[in-house]
Amino acid sequence: MGKRQISFRVPDDLRDWLASAIPTGASQQQFLLSVLRAARSGEVRPTLFDELGRAPVTPRPARLTFTFIDLFAGIGGFRIGLSRVGGKCVFTSEWNKYAQQTYRAWFGEEESIHGDITKIDIEKDIPSHDILAAGFPCQPFSIAGVSKKNALGRKHGFDDETQGSLFFKICDIVRVKRPPVLFLENVKNLRSHDRGNTWRVIQEHLSELGYRVFAKVIDARAWVPQHRERIFIVCFDQSVFPADMHFEFPDAPAEGPRLSTILEDEADPRFTLTTHLWDYLQRYAAKHQAKGNGFGFGLVGPDDVARTLSARYYKDGSEILIKRKGGRPRRLTIREAGRLMGYTDELAREHGHPNGWPQVVSDTQAYKQFGNSVVPAAVESVAEAIAGQMAWILERRAGGCLIKGRFKPLKSAPEGELVAT
Repeated sequence: MGKRQISFRVPDDLRDWLASAIPTGASQQQFLLSVLRAARSGEVRPTLFDELGRAPVTPRPARLTFTFIDLFAGIGGFRIGLSRVGGKCVFTSEWNKYAQQTYRAWFGEEESIHGDITKIDIEKDIPSHDILAAGFPCQPFSIAGVSKKNALGRKHGFDDETQGSLFFKICDIVRVKRPPVLFLENVKNLRSHDRGNTWRVIQEHLSELGYRVFAKVIDARAWVPQHRERIFIVCFDQSVFPADMHFEFPDAPAEGPRLSTILEDEADPRFTLTTHLWDYLQRYAAKHQAKGNGFGFGLVGPDDVARTLSARYYKDGSEILIKRKGGRPRRLTIREAGRLMGYTDELAREHGHPNGWPQVVSDTQAYKQFGNSVVPAAVESVAEAIAGQMAWILERRAGGCLIKGRFKPLKSAPEGELVAT
C-alpha cells in the first residue's frame, strides 16, 4: 500500500501553538509525526471529549532537577518529598527554635535556617527558585484551632494577629521572586473556614498574582496508618505555563498500611498511661457519651488505622492509645509517632541516619513536631505530578529555564536529565 496524504486546515490558535512547541531544528512535519507516533504507542491518548487546550502530560525523564524553597519548614516533610523527585532546597525558613534543632540534626548541622519570615529581606535573602513550598500555619483555620480561640474570645483565620497574616507574606515573596510553581498545604477546614470566605480570598490573591490554582483534599491514609486529610494547593505561573493548562492530582492507593507496620515490639513502660490518667479519660469519655457527644479517647490495635495525630498529643495521648494485653493502654513512642507520619527508617537512611531519625529535643517537642508535620509520601506523590508538568513545558520549549526572565538554553546535563534552572 502506498503512502496516503492527509490534508486538513490548522486553526490560527494551533498555528501559534505549533510555532512555540516545535523543537529547534525540527520541521512541522517531523513534529506532527512524533505526536502521532506517541499517540499510537499510548503515550498520549487523544479524545474529542478532552477539554479544549488541555496540556498533554508526557512521561517525565529519568531525572528532572529543580530548585525549591522550604517555608514554614517544620522538620522537613516538604523537603524530603521534593528531594525524592529531584528537588534541591536552596532556602529554608522556620521560626521555632526546637524545629530548627531537629531540622539541622536531620539535614546537616551546616544547614542555614532563616527564622521569622516577616523579617526576611526577600530580594537579598531568597534566591530564585522553581517551586515555592509552604505548609503555612494551619491553627488559625483548623477546626480545633477555631474552637479553642472562640472559647477564649480570640481571633482566628486572617484576623489572627500572629499567624493569620502569614499567607500574605507568601504572596509578597511570590510577587518579588515569581517562582513558576507554588506548592502549598493546609488543613481540610481551610475551604470551609468563615463560610468559605477564607478560601475565596486565598484563590483571589493567587489569581491576581497571575497563577492558575488547583486544589485537592488528600487523605494520607493511603501511605500511613492514619486518617490525615489535608488540602494541597498547586499553582502555576500563567506567564510560564499555558493559561488553560490542566493539572491532575495523583490518585492515591486504595489500600493503605495498618498500625502493625509502625508499632515497636516492645515499648518503654514510661509510655503506658498512669492509673489516674486512664481513669480520667474513661470518665471524660463516658460523660460526653451520655450527652450524645463524640468526644473521647481513640483506642486502637495493630489491625486498625489511627485518628489524626495532632500537636497536642503530648498532653494525654488520648486521640491515639495503643491497646495492651491485660493492662492500661499506652501512648505511641516517639519513633512510632514519627513512623505514623511517614518518617520511616528507610528515609532516615537516605539522609545518612542508619539507626532512624535522631531525637534531639524533648518528648513534648517531638510529639508537637510530628503532629504539626506533613506526610512526606503525600508530598512526594503530588510532587511527581508537578515534575511531570515541569518536564512537559521544558520539552515543549526544547529546553531552557522555567524562572521568568531567565528562559535560556539548557546547560550541559547528563543524558536523560532535564534541568529546570
